[in-house]
Amino acid sequence: MDPRNFQVTIGGQAGQGLVTLGGALARALVRSGYHIAVTQSYMSRVRGGHNTFAIRAGTSYVGAPQEAIDLLIALNDETAELHRAAVAQADGVVILSSASAIVAGRSLRVPYKELADSRHEDMIALGVAAALLGLDLSLVSGIVSSLFQAKDAASARVNSAAVTAGYEWGKQAPPALNVSLPPVRAADMRLMLNGNEALALGALAAGVRFCAFYPMSPSTSVVLELAKHADVMGVVVEQAEDEIAAINMALGAAYAGGRSMTATSGGGFALMAEAVSLAAATEIPVVIVVAQRPGPATGLPTRTEQSDLEFVLHAGHGEFSRALLTPGTVEACFELMRRAFTLAEASQSPVFVMTDQFLADSYRDVLPFDLIEPPLRSPPVPEPVQDPYRSYALTASGVSPRLVPCASGHLVVADSHEHAESGHITEEPALRTQMVDKRLRKLDVLSANVVPPEYAGSDAPELLLVSWGSSKGAVAEAAALLNAVGQDVATLHFDQVWPLVPSQFLGRLQAARHTVCVEGNATRQFARLLRRESGFLIGRSVCRYDGRPFTSEYIVERLSYEL
Repeated sequence: MDPRNFQVTIGGQAGQGLVTLGGALARALVRSGYHIAVTQSYMSRVRGGHNTFAIRAGTSYVGAPQEAIDLLIALNDETAELHRAAVAQADGVVILSSASAIVAGRSLRVPYKELADSRHEDMIALGVAAALLGLDLSLVSGIVSSLFQAKDAASARVNSAAVTAGYEWGKQAPPALNVSLPPVRAADMRLMLNGNEALALGALAAGVRFCAFYPMSPSTSVVLELAKHADVMGVVVEQAEDEIAAINMALGAAYAGGRSMTATSGGGFALMAEAVSLAAATEIPVVIVVAQRPGPATGLPTRTEQSDLEFVLHAGHGEFSRALLTPGTVEACFELMRRAFTLAEASQSPVFVMTDQFLADSYRDVLPFDLIEPPLRSPPVPEPVQDPYRSYALTASGVSPRLVPCASGHLVVADSHEHAESGHITEEPALRTQMVDKRLRKLDVLSANVVPPEYAGSDAPELLLVSWGSSKGAVAEAAALLNAVGQDVATLHFDQVWPLVPSQFLGRLQAARHTVCVEGNATRQFARLLRRESGFLIGRSVCRYDGRPFTSEYIVERLSYEL
């Protein structure tokens, strides 16, 4: 086992409790002072199918999963069959049922039926794992008790007892199977959040007042998290009859003055494309979360990919301005979601926050967020508002003075047709040209507030790895592995992919001897976008589109083919 970090993988069928087990173990690790990165892999089924909940933990920051498994908790034989080859050969351990017929090298066979009711095998396994890892029993038992307390006190007692039984049995394991964690300093107060939860909290911190949605994996939990806090925070959350209704409801709320959003994924966003154009034409600020999953069509609805970049960038008919934010960490999910609302209002344009299933479901340990609003330059608008009020007044920035209907004595007009400054329909050629130019000038407002890419490494590296979105952690770890063996590798990561400002990154691309773009799609979408906007050709790419997230091992192995 690597003394710096380790990976626990829990596998079984949907309905066997592996998410409850994994969530409790992850919390115990965070509260003990360890850093974590969780990867959830699950099939599109209500019950059955092979699912995993993998926790990579360490004494320092952990940014991505790894291929090797140090502790495999197999809740069924299929898990042991599928993953025993990945269990670290030198010192990995497999936890099996004593009734299992599977032959695994370093294994611990747990007599579940002797320790507690068979309905609580997941909690027994949690106790055994906690004992092997050297976690404190009272900490783990307390987490389980609080988890089930909401259901009823009896359930909390029974599940805590199952954890204790597993823990006491696990303490008797042969010393050769010891996988105790490396020591860690005193634990800081940290939160355990996944990407979708952080997006929801970022929206709340930004003052969101309305969210309409239609459920679609992996975006749904963004809205479910909002709904949990809706009453306290004064947010209206509405499940619409479909995605078309959802985005139009969000536009209506934004027109009425509330900070408004919607969240969806591939096929759902396809239905929203017409309303994206409506937002642009009516100049209504709205935030749209697009949680990517593999397509086309239904594709792999519970897997991950980064294949919707070009779709979101060009969604909607006509030409208009927009921004695409692509957070690479849970912290960035919070920060960029909060920023998205301010940016949408500053430009009176649609702003997209793009994530994917991996980041959406990946729990991380994070420090409490800074709730001070970051500075964001808003374009100047003419003051005071002229009478009669012109909803689409032509301005140097392209952003008109914004009034809310019924909040003043002015008539506020909105129209999806081409319109004059007053908002009334026009087909006059010169005015049509002026309005198109006005909407496109908003790109200058967005460009002035672009989140610059993050660079790490020497000024003129041998190799530069370029990434965007959720691949950030795996790319950083791949660079660290290569640097550790004497190579000179730098990274350039984009948390915003549109608009692009070449002066922020072109010099970095040109200074590197070799550049490789790492992205989760088959057609090198971001590499092509970079070439289109900067003229720089990234000739090599490491792409992944099998539905699984990047790991540093995956990247390093394929770099050996590329270079």
